[in-house]
Amino acid sequence: MILIEKTLGNIREPRWMGADVDYLTLEQWEAPKTRLRKHTAAGLELAISLPRSDHLHDGDVLYHDAGGNRVVVAKIAMKEVMVVDVRDVEGMSPTEILRLAFEIGHALGNQHWPAVIRGTTIYVPLSVDRKVMASVMKTHAFEHTDIRFEPGESVAKQLDAKEVRLLFAGADATPHHHHHEQG
Repeated sequence: MILIEKTLGNIREPRWMGADVDYLTLEQWEAPKTRLRKHTAAGLELAISLPRSDHLHDGDVLYHDAGGNRVVVAKIAMKEVMVVDVRDVEGMSPTEILRLAFEIGHALGNQHWPAVIRGTTIYVPLSVDRKVMASVMKTHAFEHTDIRFEPGESVAKQLDAKEVRLLFAGADATPHHHHHEQG
């Protein structure tokens, strides 16, 4: 087993050109983890122990065997993210801002969709089909919002490690239901 405590760069960098690549394939929900134990495609066992402020990106070089000119590279296929931009906040009254925030929070919470807010932008990872998510948002007809979809990889680059964990770590979780016992 090989302990990985930091990344060595990205496979797109010229210095890795010509290296034999062994991929460590990670699910979207695994990428934000800082502690992980997993095997590469070739069967090499890795124990990842990154600082809490870090997270893995697609293409990160995790290990380099100089003798065999082999590198282990993280391969992450993140799902798309629904991006909700709230516009014209400056022109809205505090009451309008509070109402919109409550309505959007209620709509997202009702669907059990995780979200991260950065400034006036809300990021929601796809947890169901894109058409379904767009339909839910359209049904609510939120004023002062623009909704679009972006690749998860590009959204992750805009966020810090904690936000990436919040956004993607629970996105593939199995839906759950709360059951209350009657006394």
